[in-house]
Amino acid sequence: FNLFLVQVFCGSCCKRKSKLQYMEKEARVCNSCYDDINKAQAFVRMMNPTGPVPNSSISSEGSSGVPPLEEAQISGRARSPSPSALLPISVLKQPSIEGPCPKEQRRVWFADGILPNGEVADTTKLSSGAKRSPQDLSPVNSDSPEMYPLVAEHPSHQQVTLLLVEGGQNPLTFILNANLLVNVKLITYSSEKCWYFSTNGLHGLGQAEIILLLQCLPGEEIFPNEIFRLFIDIYKDATKGMLIKNMENITFTENFLSNKEHGGFLFVSPTLQKLDDQILPENPFLCGILIHKLEIPWAKVFPIRLMLRLGAEYGAYPTPIVSFRHRKPLFREIGHTIMNLLVDLRNYQYTLHTIDNLFVHVEMGRSCIKIPLRKYNEVMKVINSSNEHVISIGASFNTEADSHLVCVQNNHGLYHTQAISATGHPRKVTGASFVVFNGALKTSSGFLAKSSIVEDGLMVQITPETMESLRQALRDKKDFKITCGKTDSGDIKEYVDICWVENEDKTNKGIVSPVDGKSMEGTQSEKVLQSRDFEREAKVMKCTEVYYFLKDHELSSPVPHQFAKEIAIACSTALCPHLKTLKNNGMNKIGLRVSIDSDMVEYLAGSGGCLLSQNYLNELDSALIPVIDGGMSDPTSLPFKMELIFFIIEHLF
Repeated sequence: FNLFLVQVFCGSCCKRKSKLQYMEKEARVCNSCYDDINKAQAFVRMMNPTGPVPNSSISSEGSSGVPPLEEAQISGRARSPSPSALLPISVLKQPSIEGPCPKEQRRVWFADGILPNGEVADTTKLSSGAKRSPQDLSPVNSDSPEMYPLVAEHPSHQQVTLLLVEGGQNPLTFILNANLLVNVKLITYSSEKCWYFSTNGLHGLGQAEIILLLQCLPGEEIFPNEIFRLFIDIYKDATKGMLIKNMENITFTENFLSNKEHGGFLFVSPTLQKLDDQILPENPFLCGILIHKLEIPWAKVFPIRLMLRLGAEYGAYPTPIVSFRHRKPLFREIGHTIMNLLVDLRNYQYTLHTIDNLFVHVEMGRSCIKIPLRKYNEVMKVINSSNEHVISIGASFNTEADSHLVCVQNNHGLYHTQAISATGHPRKVTGASFVVFNGALKTSSGFLAKSSIVEDGLMVQITPETMESLRQALRDKKDFKITCGKTDSGDIKEYVDICWVENEDKTNKGIVSPVDGKSMEGTQSEKVLQSRDFEREAKVMKCTEVYYFLKDHELSSPVPHQFAKEIAIACSTALCPHLKTLKNNGMNKIGLRVSIDSDMVEYLAGSGGCLLSQNYLNELDSALIPVIDGGMSDPTSLPFKMELIFFIIEHLF
């Protein structure tokens, strides 16, 4: 796919001021080329991977052309083609002194020689019908008032610098490939001057979009283009099913951003960070945080410790999302830590099992471990894999807590505990990052049980008899109370409560269905890896994710993977002949919701909140109904409802 330059030719835009009209906010074009501008913008929407193109600021007064930006390169990695730049302005050009072109002869020309209707253009002719040399079809310099390149190949350092002036309303968008765009803008965030990057197109592969806020160094006029290589690598990994999730990481073996100590990125889902004023991609998205090489072990085996330690260092709760360059490491040699007993910090062969939405709260005189009912199967995996004396579980960060324990390593390598809190909030409930139940306390010790804070977690020492009772309570989904303190201390006791909760599930928060705009919050989802692609006319349809509308808080066992796979194949087969039409009409994200009950079978298919037209539904009927009927064979699993998400992308390889 070779899209680099879009030009709309018109002989009156820059001359006939009397016929200017507003096409959209701050956009001025003349009546005579209004239709062609619409065609050009429609083309950009068509090739836009998964989300809206940033608002354009179109002017007929003249604009900056963008010649060649140096190729992105990371030392030790292969060079990649320099990205094209999608400028935040439309494309208008006066063809020549030979006179304005008739309306019926105006054309939208693309650098790959393809017209918006898919026909091959005669690039030897301009819209006026006069022959032109190849040089005449090339972008002109910024001094010329005759052109506003919308897409320019090889934008230059100087011109990009002019377009990235801080405070500009629109980002500069770069095309890394036909399926991946990156928006770039210079902003000030939390008093830090930053390069802001956000991707658009990773959703098409099932990968959350990525945003990076990279500290802008003093005197730095343009962003480091190594970031583009990073995004391309993330894209390539996603094509192989290697997806980055919350609290996961990527690491570097070579020099990155002019520093061999930059170790990689930790990716976190934003929680309490203020991002309202930023240019955000569609949910879900992750924030990448630059980490030091010495911090890599913690990013791999216990990332919540590193995340909160960054928050304590930079005064941001729970963590900053700005990547600070050339900083000192927050952790050094591992040394003596309780984690040496719980995780493999040398070879990363095993780690602490962390359960989503499991929270550990420490309050005055009482600690509480809250376990979601729908995570019962995961708890059983922990119980069954633990030895008889120890149960250790990693906890999630909880926005209900007003503070959190933080583990700090001092200059001597020793670990101690601090706390970090949300600004302006009283400290009543403090979160902890893990809990360890140690069943080796002897009855002769004089204690019923012991509870103490160790580093950034909670240690509970209990007798073997209490351990066995705890295990049984967990198997039975029953709450359990542990009384701590000396046996002869009277009424002065502390308590540790283990509670099963039906808490509000905030999974998939902010995600809406393409079928009808319905919120998907509270649904359980899983990524889908198709065994084969469905391709037609250089377009590929991929099923990336399936959402389950749950009954009784938990997926039935076994999870209906095979049924979801069969539905995905049937839908892809039915829509495959229409991929080009669907994508050209902006329907590159499609949802299919299937509902089955003992006396009812229903499905809905839509894109952008609107149902697909009847001609598509007729073909879906033929493909889906036999598969759905087969799903009704097991009445114990009914009622059942799920939604599959499909993307239509360009075939690149």
